[in-house]
Amino acid sequence: MQDELIRKLPFSMPAEQSLLGAILIDPSALNEVAVTIKADDFYLEEHKQIYLAMTELFLASHEIDVVTLIDRLVTSGVYDKSGGEDYLRTLSEAVPDALNVKDYARIVKDKSVLRQLIVAANEISESAYSEQEAVTAVLDHAENLIYQVAQGRDTQSFRHIQDVLQTFYDSLHQLQENPEAVAGTKTGFSALDQVLAGMGKTDLILVGARPGMGKTSFALNIASNVAKQTGKKVCFFSLEMSAEQVVSRMVSSEALVNNYALRTGKLTPEDWEHLAYAASELAKCNILIDDTSGMTVTAMKAKLRREKDLGLVVIDYLGLMQGDKRAENRVQEVSAISRALKIMAKELGVPIICCAQLSRGPESRTDNRPQLSDLRDSGAIEQDADTVIFLYRSEYYKKEEKNMNEMSIAEIIVAKNRHGETRTVRMGWNGQFTKFVTIEDNAPSQ
Repeated sequence: MQDELIRKLPFSMPAEQSLLGAILIDPSALNEVAVTIKADDFYLEEHKQIYLAMTELFLASHEIDVVTLIDRLVTSGVYDKSGGEDYLRTLSEAVPDALNVKDYARIVKDKSVLRQLIVAANEISESAYSEQEAVTAVLDHAENLIYQVAQGRDTQSFRHIQDVLQTFYDSLHQLQENPEAVAGTKTGFSALDQVLAGMGKTDLILVGARPGMGKTSFALNIASNVAKQTGKKVCFFSLEMSAEQVVSRMVSSEALVNNYALRTGKLTPEDWEHLAYAASELAKCNILIDDTSGMTVTAMKAKLRREKDLGLVVIDYLGLMQGDKRAENRVQEVSAISRALKIMAKELGVPIICCAQLSRGPESRTDNRPQLSDLRDSGAIEQDADTVIFLYRSEYYKKEEKNMNEMSIAEIIVAKNRHGETRTVRMGWNGQFTKFVTIEDNAPSQ
């Protein structure tokens, strides 16, 4: 009896038949279930093909009935000219109406999830028995498989284009009704957002600069902007500074209080008022800070999976991250890290900003502006990143003493943009507040 239970995969014939029958009776019921039910959620291959044919007719704006459906199934080779019609009529007679279509869909989906769990459990078991990988790698793979199932994503099969087209149509309707709802996450800097068209949900954005150019401040400014605008959680991994130092910078930028005054405690009564207001505003934001040193992508992924409603992930910075596996050299290690970060962005469905230091290349050129070739340790970073942004301030290379109390011009160089144009955006930089601001003059750089 036990062996029989192990071999028998969960599925409900009545639920599958009733779901298909409900759609035949009332084709508009497909709108109710298309978001959650995919063809692979059906256990029987015949039912998968019938559902696929239904979605094909739906996308082509054709009527869904026994005649049109049998014609589509014969064309696709599922049935021959004489077969299948009786079964389709049986499906249409399986239920009296389509009122309970959501309940049928829930049962079909639940059985599908159970089958996915069984497949995942078998793969985890085989991986553990083989003893060919490190325990951390096996655990991460196991957690990833369960997470995929929990998120309703079956990694064991292809996604048919009909299912993807249905999701595409849904997003188009949402975009038409509410353009902001499905737009990319905005950085909070209007001039930069015009170039990027927002940060995509699965984008890996690399922010590169020489030490002291302001890349951490730039990332922190974006983090606070996103947290305030979206209300979603923003996770900041600080591998270099402590959580207290990160908060000090954020408060300085928000309150417009000199960062040096914060470190020395020489604050005026007016400063205290500004700090109190800034602290109360930041406290309302869902900003989570992790200052663990030497983090790996696996450790980050494990922590991020526990957080719901993620809006943005920021990592400061790539050079201090450690690989999950030993590599022959740092170039290979950084290549593996950058690939893992891109995969993590895709799995979590959230933009990831990763800061990176550049090589000394800019110092050796007459034009000190950074280039893609200046990315340190690995060219794979350029390949994996969806967007590469460089920070450049001409005053950084001037030998005369700089006035920290004056605002200077910073160039935000969008060197790679997978979704649009590449150009330079001029922004203001106020060093005493560690704050970047949008300025009016943003003509395209020649």
